Amino acid sequence: MDKISQFSTKKKLIISVVLLVFIFALLFGRLFYLQVIWGETLQYRAYDQWTRELPFRAERGDIVDANGIVLAKSATSYTLYARPNEMKNINYIADSIADIIDMDRDKLAEKLSKKGVSEITVAKNLTKNQMLSLIATDVQGLYLTANSDRYYAYGNFLTQVLGFTNSDGVGQSGVEMYYDSYLKGVDGASYTQTDLIGRKLSSNVTTYVDSIKGMTTNLTIDYYMQNFAQKAVQDAQKTYNSNSASCIIMSANTGAVLAMASAPTYDLNDIPRDDMELLLKGSRNLLVTDVYEPGSTFKILTSAIGIEQNAIKKSYYCGGGSVVDGQRIKCWRSIGHGSQDFRKGIQNSCNCVFMDIALSVGKDTMYDYFSKFGLGQKTGVDVSGEAKGIMLNPERVQNVDIARIGFGQAIAVTPIQLASAVCSVVNGGKLYQPYVVGSIEDGKGNTAYSHIPKVIGKTVSPDTSSQMKDYLYSVVSEGSGKNAYVAGYNIGGKTGTAQKYENGAIARGKYISSFIGFTDVGDDTLVCLMLVDEPQGYAYYGSIVAAPYVGKIFSNIYAYKNIRPTYGDDEGAGYTEVPMPDILGMSIADASVALKKAGLDYEFAGEGGKVTYQFPVAGQKVRTTSVVYFSTE
Repeated sequence: MDKISQFSTKKKLIISVVLLVFIFALLFGRLFYLQVIWGETLQYRAYDQWTRELPFRAERGDIVDANGIVLAKSATSYTLYARPNEMKNINYIADSIADIIDMDRDKLAEKLSKKGVSEITVAKNLTKNQMLSLIATDVQGLYLTANSDRYYAYGNFLTQVLGFTNSDGVGQSGVEMYYDSYLKGVDGASYTQTDLIGRKLSSNVTTYVDSIKGMTTNLTIDYYMQNFAQKAVQDAQKTYNSNSASCIIMSANTGAVLAMASAPTYDLNDIPRDDMELLLKGSRNLLVTDVYEPGSTFKILTSAIGIEQNAIKKSYYCGGGSVVDGQRIKCWRSIGHGSQDFRKGIQNSCNCVFMDIALSVGKDTMYDYFSKFGLGQKTGVDVSGEAKGIMLNPERVQNVDIARIGFGQAIAVTPIQLASAVCSVVNGGKLYQPYVVGSIEDGKGNTAYSHIPKVIGKTVSPDTSSQMKDYLYSVVSEGSGKNAYVAGYNIGGKTGTAQKYENGAIARGKYISSFIGFTDVGDDTLVCLMLVDEPQGYAYYGSIVAAPYVGKIFSNIYAYKNIRPTYGDDEGAGYTEVPMPDILGMSIADASVALKKAGLDYEFAGEGGKVTYQFPVAGQKVRTTSVVYFSTE
C-alpha cells in the first residue's frame, strides 16, 4: 500500500509540474506574441487612441509642356477644424472668427456647440490670409490643415489630354489618371496627444510630418502647336456645325505627340459633374478611343504597299467605277477620271487605281502589311481607353472586300493608328510608339521616368518612303490637296472623305472629312491629321473642309519656328486671287470650263443636271491654288 501511495504521489507531482510548464509556456507564448509579433500593431493602436491626426494633403506634381510652361499645378488651401471639448467660451470664439471665415455668427456658434463629437470641420478652402488671421486670434481648440487644390492654367486647353482629379485629388482621366502614382505625392499630417475624450494634454508637443509634393510630369505637347491645333478644331466645329473635330500633330522621327486637340471640350476648372453627357463627351480623347473608316487618307498605305510589292502599273483607266465579284464599286467621281498614270491617280484620289493595287497585291500580303503598320492593334500610347480598330477576319475577306479596303472602306482605324502609320511612310519606314509624356522628375530634379523613342516595327524601305513623299507633295502642289498649300514650303498629304454607317448601312449625308499632311520643320518631319465629323452643308469633302486647316496649322508652325519660305522659279511670294465664277444653273461641262478658265481646280457631287450649289459663293476672292466645290441636282 505504501508503494502504491508513493507511486500515486509521484505521479501527481509529475502531472502538476507538466501542467505548470504548459501554463508557463502558454503565458510565455502569449507574451511573445503580444510583445514581438503583434507588438507593433498594438503600439500603433494605442498611439491612435491617445492622439488626434490632422492630414496635410500633398501637392500634386505640376504638368508642364515641352517648353516648361506649367499647364496644371496645385494651389494650397486650408481647412479649419474645431475640438469642442477644448473650447471654454463658444460665444467668444464665434465672435472672433465668424468674419474671418465669412460665416454667420449664430450658425457658427451652433456648429461649435455640437455635443458628442471630438472633432468637427468648420470651414474648407480657406486662403492663406484667412489662415494667418485665424492663427493671430490664438483661440484654443481650433486647428488648421493644408490641402492641395488642382488648378489648370488655361481652362479648356488640352482638356482630354490633361484630364482631371476628383475631390480627393485622385486622377480620374487623361494624364492625371495614367500617371497618378507619380503625380499624387505623399500626404503629411500633424499628431496631437489627447486624453480619452479627445482633449489636448497640457504636456503635449504636436508632431508634424511634412507632405512630399508629387513629381513634375513633362509632356511632349508643345503649348504653341497645341494652340494652333486647338484653334483649328474649335473653328472647324463652329464653321461646319459638326459633331466634333479633332487634330493630332506628331513627330515622324520620334513618335512624340506635339499636339492633340478635340472639340467639343470644357473648362477643367469648372468640370460639368452635373452634366454626365457633356462630361463624358468632352473627356473622351477621340484621337485614341474612337475608330472610323479612314477613306482616301488610307490610300497612302495602299500606295506604299503597292510600291514595295512592285504592283504599280504604268497606266490606269477609270470609267467611274470597277466591277469586282459581280459588284460595281463606284469611284468618288461618277463620270470617271479616264486614263491616268499612278501619280495622277494619287493626285485625283481615284478609287479605281487603289482597288487595282489592292487586288494586284492580294489579300494575304495586304494583311501582312497591315500588321506591320500596326493596324488592328493598340499603338501603346500612354493614354487610357485606346481602341484597337476593326479589321475583317482575313478568312472571310473576298476580292470585293480587299478592293474596298484599298481605298479606305471596310476597315476602321483610330486616328492615332493612321497618324503613326503615315509617320512611318514618310520617315524611312520606322514605326514608332507614340507617346505624350517625355519624362517625370521628383522635387530634387532626379529623373523617375524617361521615355526613349521606341521603334516597334519596320514598314517600308527608305526608297519607297522617298517615292511616297514625292507623290504626296504633288497632291498638295497639283492635286486634290491644294487647299493645304502654303507658298514657299513643301507640304505633302492626302485628302479623305469617308461615308459613315448606321445600323450596318451607309448613312445618307453623313461623312468624316479629313486631311493628313506632313512637312519638314528643322531636323524633324511633322505629321498633322485633321478630322471633322459630320460637317453640315453641301461642302463635305476633306479637300474643302479639312485641308485648309492643316495648311493654316503648318503656316503658323513655320512662323513659330522662324522657318523662312523658299520660292521656286514658278512660285511667287504671294497668292494670285481671282473672283469665284458664278456657275449656278450651269451644266457640269460648262461649270468645269468656267472654273478652269479662272485657274481653279474643283470637286463636285452629282452625275448630271444643273449646278445648284457652289462653294465659295460667286464673287468671293479665291486663291488659284485652291480647290473649290459644286454640286448638281
